[in-house]
Amino acid sequence: MSDSPWPTPAKELAGYLRSYIQQMGLGSEDPGVVIDRYHTPDIEWYNDGTRLDRDRLVAHARPARKNAIALDVEVHDALVAGDRVAARYTLHSTMRKGRRLSNEMYLFGELAPDGRLRRVHSTSRDIPDQAGQGWSTDATQGQSTEATKG
Repeated sequence: MSDSPWPTPAKELAGYLRSYIQQMGLGSEDPGVVIDRYHTPDIEWYNDGTRLDRDRLVAHARPARKNAIALDVEVHDALVAGDRVAARYTLHSTMRKGRRLSNEMYLFGELAPDGRLRRVHSTSRDIPDQAGQGWSTDATQGQSTEATKG
C-alpha cells in the first residue's frame, strides 16, 4: 500500500477522509475496491453503536450513491499516533432533491501494519444546514468554496 497514489489513513488522515468519502459516495468504482484500498478485509466499523463489516459498508454505498449529488468534508482535527488515528470533521451532503445535510463526525481508529484501517469507532450528530453561513458545494466537484456575503 505504500506505493499507492491514494492517501493512506496512516500517512495522510485528512486526505483519506476526503478521498474515501468522495469515492464511496459519488464514485463509479466498485465500492468493494474502494473499501479494500483503505481498509483491511476484516474491517470493523462501529458507527453510533452499529457494527458494520466490509459487506455492510459496501451495501451502505449503494443508497449514498443513489441519493447524494455532492459531498464535502471539512476536516477540523486529524491525528495519527503510532497505530491510532483520531479525527473530527464535518460532512456536508447535497441530496438529489436539493436537501442539504450536515453531520459532525468524531472518528477513532486502529491501523493495520500496512497503514490501512482495521477498526473504527465513530459517532455523529446532525447539525443545522450551513448554507448561507460560509460554505457552498460545487455539485460537479464536491469541494467546499467560500460563499459570497453581501
